[in-house]
Amino acid sequence: MRFALIGTDIFDGESLYSNKALLLENNAIHSITDVTNIPDNFQIKKINGGTLMPGFVDLQVNGGGGVLFNDETSLEGLITISNAHLSTGTRAFLPTLITDTPDKSRAAVDAVVTAIEQNVPGILGIHFEGPHISVARKGAHSASLIRKMDTEDVRFLLDTANRLANVMVTVAPENVTFEQIKQLSNAGIIISLGHTNCSFQEATQAFHSGAKCVTHLFNAMSQIGNREPGLVGAALHTGSVSAGLIADDIHVHAASMRLAIASKLAPGHIFLVTDAMATVGSTIEEFTLNNRKILRRNGSLRLEDGTLAGADLTLTSALSLLINKIGIDKDQVLAMATSYPAKLLNNTFGFGTFKIGQSWNGIHLDSKLSYSTLNSIDSMLP
Repeated sequence: MRFALIGTDIFDGESLYSNKALLLENNAIHSITDVTNIPDNFQIKKINGGTLMPGFVDLQVNGGGGVLFNDETSLEGLITISNAHLSTGTRAFLPTLITDTPDKSRAAVDAVVTAIEQNVPGILGIHFEGPHISVARKGAHSASLIRKMDTEDVRFLLDTANRLANVMVTVAPENVTFEQIKQLSNAGIIISLGHTNCSFQEATQAFHSGAKCVTHLFNAMSQIGNREPGLVGAALHTGSVSAGLIADDIHVHAASMRLAIASKLAPGHIFLVTDAMATVGSTIEEFTLNNRKILRRNGSLRLEDGTLAGADLTLTSALSLLINKIGIDKDQVLAMATSYPAKLLNNTFGFGTFKIGQSWNGIHLDSKLSYSTLNSIDSMLP
């Protein structure tokens, strides 16, 4: 099976190409070449515009398909969540457990290990968002479950890192020591700061200790001030750090997104996350988190008191907002949903970029940035 796909832009995770051909051989990437240089033994197939690109990579997925990972911490729950996100163009993700009990955390790891062993599509590891965060910036997290990290928690996370290639943990310096951050990051655990009221200096010290990410920039954290830049300022100012962004124009104002993207120091990046809850791929209008009702209304998810509780968002919607409303360059925005988050991972398992010899895991976006369901090369081709 040798195909040359033409008639569409091609984004390989880093660069956006026009008037090129994507060559596929036996369901693997062969090369990207000029349309005038296609070998004779490749069958030409024309795609009707849009963009061929790697599938989305999402490092913060709390649920989908009517299921919340905290409630369905099982293989069956992960299968449902995986299917929901596959239907929106996400090809790789970290199931995310929101602040919960130690027993629930252990069950979550067991479920993810089993899912990977059984080849549930897209699951790359796990993300613990809490419980070692700040009550002052808890957002929708249950205050009663928030606590300081102790030696048993460190031991559990180190054990988890021995079982999974990618372990991400959102913490607050208020409840985690810099020495613990150093120990965990030295073991390959991706430490992200979030749900914290820490100062610029404390954030900077955490980054020097090994933290290299910030969870949902601007939300549930100390903000930029003229004399105290807070965590937002530290994230933008520190080149070694990347930051997730919920680009729905609800969690963060469009102007704030534009300023943050323009001012972020390299080599770190701002990348996109959905912070998706059970609603993705589902028509449900409400669900519960730690026995509290969350309502789906007007494009947002909120507790009954109005507190934002995750996002009702797909990455295609985020792309459209950033490109069409905010005016960010298309190639940068596509990277924010693919290669930028993948760079944080210890093992991408081939996701986030197109590389020679890599199995096809791409998607197609039409000219309106709507995702086309392309589960195989055969279904993709006209």
